[in-house]
Order: sequence, then structure tokens, then C-alpha cells
Amino acid sequence: MTPMTDPAEVLRQKGITLPPPLSPAGQYSPVRQVGNLVFLSGMGPTNAPEGVPVTGKVGRDVSLAQAQHAAYLTCLNALSSLEAHCGSLSAVAGFVKVNGYVNCAPGFIDLPPIIDGFSSLINELWPQSIPHARAAIGVAELPFDICVEVECVAELR
Repeated sequence: MTPMTDPAEVLRQKGITLPPPLSPAGQYSPVRQVGNLVFLSGMGPTNAPEGVPVTGKVGRDVSLAQAQHAAYLTCLNALSSLEAHCGSLSAVAGFVKVNGYVNCAPGFIDLPPIIDGFSSLINELWPQSIPHARAAIGVAELPFDICVEVECVAELR
């Protein structure tokens, strides 16, 4: 059995500081817990420290590499909301499901590598966890013209 990794310690070792949790853009909760499952509402990427959304259409305005980085920034926002809800990322056993949406130009189909920007950090922080289920979906538009949006489900210990 793999020893348990402390996600906060991994972030510290990588020199990563989580941004403040995002405020909801409507009448919903960014985080909702049911039993030992925590549902995170769709959230997008913001550049630190300004908190400016990363916008544009992938395959036209945004490159694949930029979109992968946007998915990584989205992961930081999700982790921030999760930590604010749980008090510590150590309370999280791992992620169950990740749905990634990519605001993409017509014909752009290279979606899975973009959402890998989100998944790779999750897998690094919880290496002992079973990998999460996932969808990578291309869409015509996303709120506020963000290039990536991710909603996910985490499991508590």
C-alpha cells in the first residue's frame, strides 16, 4: 500500500500557493457536501495575483499549451474552494469525477490533453488514490468567455 501523501505539503514543496476561493457568479454554492462526497461547481481559470479570468476560444485565440495551463489554474481554484470547505486538503481522500469543458473553435478536437492540465495536478497530490473518472467536452461558449471550466466531485476520508 502506498503511504498517504499530504497534498498541502506537496503544494508547499512545489512552491504553489492557492489563490483565494472564487465567489459564485450566480445563485448557487461553489461547494456542496453530501455524505462523504464534495461537489464543486463549475469554475474557471484566473491569473494570480490579479484574479483576472483566462479567456478566449481554444484553437483560435488560445493555444493548446495555454489551455492546458488554464486547466491547471482552474485546478488551483478548485483546490482553494475545497480547502476552504474542508479546512484542510488532508481531509480529502481523492477525486471521484472531473468534467472538463473547453471553449473551442469549430473543428478543434484535441480536448483530453487540455483537461490533463487539471488531472495531472490532482494525480500528483493524491497518488495513492484510484484515478478519477473524467469527461473532456468541447463547447461553443462558456460563461464570461473563459477558455476552460471544470466541475468535479471529491471524496472525503
